[in-house]
Amino acid sequence: MTLNFVKNTRLGCFLLAAVWAAGCSKSPDSAGTASQDNPAAKQQPLKVVFQLDWYPAPEHGGEYQALVKNFYRDAGLDLTIAPGGPGPKAIQQVATGRVEFAMGACDDVILAVTRGAPLLIVGAHMEHNPQAVMVHDESPVRTFRDLDGKSVMCVAGSIWIDYVQNHYGITFHVLPTDFGLARFMADVNFIQQCFITSEPYYTELHGAKARSLLIADSGYDPYRVLFTSRSFAREHPEAVRAFVDCTARGWVDFLHGDASLARAKIEADHAQSQALMDYSIAAMRRYQLVEGDPAKGERAGLLTAARMTALVHTLVDLKILDTPPKLDDFVSFDFLPSAPKAAKT
Repeated sequence: MTLNFVKNTRLGCFLLAAVWAAGCSKSPDSAGTASQDNPAAKQQPLKVVFQLDWYPAPEHGGEYQALVKNFYRDAGLDLTIAPGGPGPKAIQQVATGRVEFAMGACDDVILAVTRGAPLLIVGAHMEHNPQAVMVHDESPVRTFRDLDGKSVMCVAGSIWIDYVQNHYGITFHVLPTDFGLARFMADVNFIQQCFITSEPYYTELHGAKARSLLIADSGYDPYRVLFTSRSFAREHPEAVRAFVDCTARGWVDFLHGDASLARAKIEADHAQSQALMDYSIAAMRRYQLVEGDPAKGERAGLLTAARMTALVHTLVDLKILDTPPKLDDFVSFDFLPSAPKAAKT
């Protein structure tokens, strides 16, 4: 069974289920309809739900900051953050109309769209993906080429696996992830996929020093994105624009301002130590994950047609996609936050 067969089968089954479920899910536009029918309701914030891709963590700090600082509320959105977990829950929830917004890997959303999911990418959650390959400090693996012939525990079907093996002309054995650290801690030669913002912290906490290779540095560098349904974007464009703008503003404030309230809310929603939060935030800053590199014109929330086009070409080159979809099929650049205004002198 080939890797592409696994990907296509898994995603295809999901989309069949999504189409069936869409008919019996709630309509995301009910709040907007109520506003049109009742003039008094126009003053009420629009209720929306934002679906996380994982359990609440500092990696969702922008949304939490915008929530606790009332950025969303002030922009007319009554937003609820829904926790995630393993599996394609975010894509499924938006595709079936159960939630209005979600976040996830850009390539996953593109693949879902090409197989029929009515999704639209509207902004960047992070300019660069925090996924990485983690090894013990004493490991001989120093570069991606050094993975040749090794075994790597990772999320089977991840496109970065195809990219790294093809780009570097190497082969490594994929061990399906168990989302744990037990095997890594027990074997100094073990290699596994991680989030560079969290797992290395836990390994050091338990006495092992780890190094990480950020997958974005391999040449495969998709965004982590914010997305909604095409129907919600069409019927509530101002709500989408407000969500993207407030999220980007929240990220800047979370990373550079007083994040104490957001951190407390994250901890209340999913218990974790302040030390881990410090580590995660420091890693996001160090690797410029959220705001990107200002010297390259990157900033919080920004998407560019050039990067999206390059990603699509990569997916075609890897034979993940047969033909390149049009950008309009899966992304809109109409909702991006404005560039920050220059400070007055």
